[in-house]
Amino acid sequence: MSYNMYLSALLMAATCCSLAISYLCWKRRELPIAISYGLGMLTGAFYTFGYAFEIVSTSLEHIRFWLRIEYMGIPFGTVLWFIMVLQYTGRQALVRKWLVAALMIVPTITFVSHHTNELHHLFYKSMTLNYSEGFPLVTLVKGPLYKLHVYYSYSFFVVGMVLMIQMFIKEKLRMKKQVALMIIGSWGPYGFTLVYLSGVIYMPIDISPFGFIISGVFYMWGIYQFNMLRLAPLALQKVFASMQDAVIVFDLDNSLTSFNQSAKRVIAGINSKWIGQPAVQVFSQYPVLLDKIKQGPFMEGKVQLAGHADEQFYNVHVSFINDKNQKPVGKMLLLSDVTDMVRSEITLLENAKQLRELNTFKDKMFSVVAHDIRDPLAVLVNLMELMEEEMQTYGEDQQEIVNEMGQQIHNTFTLVESLLEWFRSQSGGMIFKPVERDLAQTIQISLRLLLVRSENKQIQIISEIPKDTFVYADKEMLDLIVRNLLSNAIKFTDFGGIIRLKAEHRDHKVVVSVSDTGDGITSDQASMLLQEDYPVSSTGTAGEKGVGLGLTLCREFVHLNGGEIWFDSTPAQGSTFYFSIPTLSEASSKQSDSLIGGRA
Repeated sequence: MSYNMYLSALLMAATCCSLAISYLCWKRRELPIAISYGLGMLTGAFYTFGYAFEIVSTSLEHIRFWLRIEYMGIPFGTVLWFIMVLQYTGRQALVRKWLVAALMIVPTITFVSHHTNELHHLFYKSMTLNYSEGFPLVTLVKGPLYKLHVYYSYSFFVVGMVLMIQMFIKEKLRMKKQVALMIIGSWGPYGFTLVYLSGVIYMPIDISPFGFIISGVFYMWGIYQFNMLRLAPLALQKVFASMQDAVIVFDLDNSLTSFNQSAKRVIAGINSKWIGQPAVQVFSQYPVLLDKIKQGPFMEGKVQLAGHADEQFYNVHVSFINDKNQKPVGKMLLLSDVTDMVRSEITLLENAKQLRELNTFKDKMFSVVAHDIRDPLAVLVNLMELMEEEMQTYGEDQQEIVNEMGQQIHNTFTLVESLLEWFRSQSGGMIFKPVERDLAQTIQISLRLLLVRSENKQIQIISEIPKDTFVYADKEMLDLIVRNLLSNAIKFTDFGGIIRLKAEHRDHKVVVSVSDTGDGITSDQASMLLQEDYPVSSTGTAGEKGVGLGLTLCREFVHLNGGEIWFDSTPAQGSTFYFSIPTLSEASSKQSDSLIGGRA
């Protein structure tokens, strides 16, 4: 077997090596450098594959066919290699669509002119067979377009080598080995071609394709030994495992090597053109992240970043990426969006602060009530007792008035004592103790307390609430609600008016209404009533004044008991206030549903 068969087998081995590198690049196609690198090796595969069959062909026609196969890759190989060098040396920003299109003009002319050479002979002037080596070889007389192709290719090769040599000089020792492998691998096909074309050494066959064997060996060595393609396979395993979080990968020199789609939502402007850029440039707007990546691996820490819309909060985690030997080859920055959680925490803290302030205010208010109301009433009780003793000598009519005054003062004192006792029980926080109560009895107790005020204004109060109308509510809260609504009705009803109380069952609740024949509520007052926390108190029909907290307390206490409060009013005709209170059956049903939901 002649030695051209051995050479053909060697070229097929080079083809397989180039295809293997192209496959590895395809697996890492998320990186722009992997695309240009892989396509460049694919053009080399066309060259070596075609030449492997060219040197074993026996006719000129067969040789022409395999030359066309070779020239499917040869014209474009140098441009793709040059683009890869720009990306590898950190000049990704220069690789734009218009530049790539411009660089491909001459390769396209070469491709077309080679395949149409028989029409114009501008690429090859002639093609003849030579049998001097014992097997047919083609002898080519090159035309002007062939020379254009050679000059164009070597011009870019020289520029590319200068860029890589500059990178070799600047890089640290670890990176120097990787760059050296790239330089040696690139010299393979171009060096062999230069020797062949120069004629310094006589070569009966074109040795250019054999240079890809050298390239393949050094490129494969660089990929597996030094991870020449910048951590792509290691990074992507974690990128795809956490696509909801932003993942940004750097090499040990803090140069950007990869990132996922989520990172684009966090880091403003980040794109594939930033690959190879230092962390200082990537995080120029985020100094806190730059500090994190520089300090190396650490556990999670919370940072605040300016997002595209507003401030966002992220948990930051930096870890090493290790190779199969557990040696660090890069760093991974993981950003998890915790904005909603942080804002919820802030809201909870603000609510807790407000609750503390309200409790402090409530305790102060209780203290004021204890000192400013109880003591004067106690004095009035003592004075009333002295007056009763001194009035024994007076007539029976005066005695009846004194007795009535004493009864009213004692009732008021009992009420205040009850309220103060309740206030003291609430000093550690609001305590809600609902019990089943007869609503009609509650109304009667409040009516007795307000009897003097209603009689002074000759107001008739009619309660149409039947006995045994039971509700489920906190005793003190229900008493306060009823007293406040009745007190307001008396306050805003003219002399000789009527107040009517009713109750009806609706959807397992009792709806209580308090209607009066007063002046009604204006539209301006109606829009603010039951809405403001501290409304301004209005003056009653007899000049009565208040502090404006009555309806506010009613609203809060009704809601705490699971009901609603509302009103209807017609100017000059009167107003009706409604509030709903649950029954025991509804309260038991809600508790049962809550228990079932808890078990589920």
